[in-house]
Amino acid sequence: MAISKKPFGVTPDGHDVTQFTLTNARGASVRVINYGAILTHIIVPDRNGVLDDVALGFDNLEGYLANHGSMGDTVGRYGNRIAQARFTIDGATYQLDRNNGENHLHGVLSKQLWAADPVETANGDFLRLHYVSPDGEDHFPGTLDVTVTYGWDDDCNLSIRYEATTDKATHCNMTNHTYFNLAGYDHGTVRDHAIYIDSDVVTAVDSGLIPTGGYMPVSQTPLDLREEMLIGDGLDCMNECVPMRYAKGYDCNYVLRKGSAMGLCACVHHEESGRTMEVITDQPGVQFYTACTTDYADGKGGMHYLPYSGLCLETQHYPDSPNHPNFPTTTLRPGEIYDTTTIYAFRVDA
Repeated sequence: MAISKKPFGVTPDGHDVTQFTLTNARGASVRVINYGAILTHIIVPDRNGVLDDVALGFDNLEGYLANHGSMGDTVGRYGNRIAQARFTIDGATYQLDRNNGENHLHGVLSKQLWAADPVETANGDFLRLHYVSPDGEDHFPGTLDVTVTYGWDDDCNLSIRYEATTDKATHCNMTNHTYFNLAGYDHGTVRDHAIYIDSDVVTAVDSGLIPTGGYMPVSQTPLDLREEMLIGDGLDCMNECVPMRYAKGYDCNYVLRKGSAMGLCACVHHEESGRTMEVITDQPGVQFYTACTTDYADGKGGMHYLPYSGLCLETQHYPDSPNHPNFPTTTLRPGEIYDTTTIYAFRVDA
């Protein structure tokens, strides 16, 4: 195992950005920049041992400074949507930034410079990134002290651990927003990927993809991924499914049968390359998103990323939980520790 680093540009306010590469004994690697704690590359072998980068992204910092669909981002303070960009906690109402129509989406942690601490061990390499979000940033209450730790081992297990504390009651729901394509970032589609998600219901949404507070069974809809299905087959049936029509594809929060226990929540397989990615998490939900409206012409190697060119599996608490007391809580209070881990495990067919 080894960790290397190199310059990755300069922010508009003059701060140097560094890219860290964690490489395992098989030559597979992941790369992370300390701007936004963004995951920029995941380079893993196919069934023939050929290494490819399976994460969509950009060749330079400028691509990540621009509007980039959150590719690779560490998102927070609150991953996913908060309706009307507003919530009330302990009797006080907070009006957040409206950055998704009338709603709040994801937040600004992916736009900050984080302190980075690389750690090499015999069992794997780790990159710890630290940021203190001041009270009032994005209009959230409380100073949020955040650490995100990327881990990479010789079995190609990519772990991401999120830890946070606060000095005032607030909401916290962090995740990673990598766009995966197991055939390679330049393959152009995930329609030929098969996916399984261990879920019986999704959170029901309105036309703005805001939860209503209820649940929608996946049975007899293209949202039913309890048995492995080609993504393209599901997309071909989107007009039969109201939330998929709203989103122009998959953009749903799946309520996981395992709840908040650590366990497998999803599995993606690409037959031609032989690559499989398992997603293991202690979160109660996962947002499955198929890059429904993506259109970025400046991707890696000049790649033009279009709809369905990648997929996201964002492990999380449910969208708009602050406004739905029946959902698992995202409230974080002083003295408590937000601590959650997700593993993206890359495997190949024998």
